[in-house]
Amino acid sequence: MKVGIVCPYSWDVPGGVQFHIRDLAEHLIRLGHEVSVLAPADDETPLPPYVVSAGRAVPVPYNGSVARLNFGFLSAARVRRWLHDGTFDVIHIHEPTSPSLGLLTCWAAQGPIVATFHTSNPRSRAMIAAYPILQPALEKISARIAVSEYARRTLVEHLGGDAVVIPNGVDVDFFARAEPKPEWQGETIGFIGRIDEPRKGLPVLMKALPQIFAARPEARLLVAGRGDEEEAVASLPAELRSRVEFLGMISDEDKARLLRSVDVYVAPNTGGESFGIILVEAMSAGAPVLASDLDAFAQVLDQGAAGDLFANEDASSLADGAIRLLRDPVRREELRDRGSKHVRRFDWSTVGADILSVYETVAVGAAAVATDERTGLRARFGLAKDKL
Repeated sequence: MKVGIVCPYSWDVPGGVQFHIRDLAEHLIRLGHEVSVLAPADDETPLPPYVVSAGRAVPVPYNGSVARLNFGFLSAARVRRWLHDGTFDVIHIHEPTSPSLGLLTCWAAQGPIVATFHTSNPRSRAMIAAYPILQPALEKISARIAVSEYARRTLVEHLGGDAVVIPNGVDVDFFARAEPKPEWQGETIGFIGRIDEPRKGLPVLMKALPQIFAARPEARLLVAGRGDEEEAVASLPAELRSRVEFLGMISDEDKARLLRSVDVYVAPNTGGESFGIILVEAMSAGAPVLASDLDAFAQVLDQGAAGDLFANEDASSLADGAIRLLRDPVRREELRDRGSKHVRRFDWSTVGADILSVYETVAVGAAAVATDERTGLRARFGLAKDKL
């Protein structure tokens, strides 16, 4: 099958949607499918062979974050060229309502379109206001996927229609077989995310650290991600700052090793999350998870059975939860065991098969429609079977 996948966000700035698209493309390629991904990217950035650049992205505030999107005449021309050259059996657009390549592709594409909705935003007045503009594009979509029940709810409430829920995928074994790094072990707490994006919750974790460190004098925090490190620790007393180690941007391999090494992984995100891929990665690596009680996080963690939850934006609740886990190796081992079993439902062997089923359904439907149209034309013009 020839599959064209559209990524709305800049390929060279890491994010959950980009990682999902990358892993989906590579999973499909391993299965023998022909895949091309169209994504915003600097034309001089080295890209995987299956990625086609649609030109440089620009930063735009979107869903409580800063998304790097691509829109305009040059982008539209590249979309049309990519569609013409690709002759795809299925086009899979991620975030088709964002002002980026997905919307441009919806307008230009002919043939079966699958759309995946990642965003969970129950108060989007902008999406409601934009519906008359979006409607003609959305009507061309053959099948809709939402990565969680909360993303599906956002779609239903703002745009109408419905979607099948298929979660983000993870290569569970990649994280499970990673080797722990000795220097990252020893009563360590882990955090991975953009340091200077408030909704990722690092300020809440920093506010909890004095209480955690007072109760656990040997504990330390490892932070991986880009951002202003000095500003991140500015609220901490000076004598505690040495117990926070910033690792900067790390490779996928080191991310897996970090998650395999820590005693507790903390996800203090404050909102705007529709799924929580980092929680799945942490469980895959066997890290006991402590997360804010966002609805999406609670669902991923099986309502607290596969990971502990604390009250969102409550630093004291976070500290209490972290201290309990650091003190209780039996509970940590219980979470490792439950998480490792629970996470199998998110493995690409399951998620990829579900997405392929959607592709096959819309491709067969499109072929049937095309056959009916050809049959109707033959009948109308009296043509023989081999003439159209």
